[in-house]
Amino acid sequence: MLSVLIPTYNFDVSKLITIIHSQLVKSAIAFEIIVLEDGSTLETNSSNNLSSTSIIVNKTNIGRVKARQSLALKAKYDWLLFLDADVLPKSNQFIANYIKATKFDYDTYFGGFAYYEDKPEQSFVLRWKYGKTKEQIDASIRNKSPYKVIISANYLIKKDVFNAINLKIEDNKGYGFDNYFGALLQDNKAKVWHINNEVYHLGIEKSELYLKKKEQAALTLLHFYKTEGINNHSNDLLRLFSKLKSIKLTWFFSLIYKVFKNSMKKNLLSNSPSVTTLQLYRISFMCNAYKKEITV
Repeated sequence: MLSVLIPTYNFDVSKLITIIHSQLVKSAIAFEIIVLEDGSTLETNSSNNLSSTSIIVNKTNIGRVKARQSLALKAKYDWLLFLDADVLPKSNQFIANYIKATKFDYDTYFGGFAYYEDKPEQSFVLRWKYGKTKEQIDASIRNKSPYKVIISANYLIKKDVFNAINLKIEDNKGYGFDNYFGALLQDNKAKVWHINNEVYHLGIEKSELYLKKKEQAALTLLHFYKTEGINNHSNDLLRLFSKLKSIKLTWFFSLIYKVFKNSMKKNLLSNSPSVTTLQLYRISFMCNAYKKEITV
């Protein structure tokens, strides 16, 4: 019934798969767990003694999009549960909650993200604060705009629906594909439902690295906006960019980026980063990248 698929890169998933395996056994359903070592340079998951569990090793890194597609093609069951390597279930009923959800008529279920309450040291605060503000959201709120808060680190999806959508982005590497995946779900009229079945996010990046990833996500979104003609979406950043473009104000926000980039970064890398400043940084960065392209 259920294929649990976990792509990983230099991260020890032994605790995660032990917890998941225990819950699957208790559920008494047919299952498999497949871990894909995507070009890892550390031998963190070289062996396991768990039933119906396998580890596949890629010698070279193919990226998270292709890794997930590879896992889906190897899966033998119709329901795919994708989990990122750096998560742990919040509930001991995690698997049971997803199994119950499959009784309803939806194509995919998003369980959500959670963060520990203890504030991390300064170099990690930005990712933690953004996560608690923008990602740790109750399912009742997420379901009001089901394609908006799409977190692919923890979701259950029908195999045929996943393959129909993910194959469209298989050849791309980078960061920020959750936004595009959400747009494709909406464009394909996939029936999405959010439940409160969170995983704790453990692998919080340092603020400087996370800021670079947010820049990459903006570039990824801009790329698909131009090449794929994304119109049917719920992404706030892309909506704002489209609005600014329509009223010819991208130049102004590009100027904001050029003038205030360093001061915004100073705030974002501090011990008290502002999520509002991060949002301004993202849209101004995106506008500046767009302006550079059209003037080349």
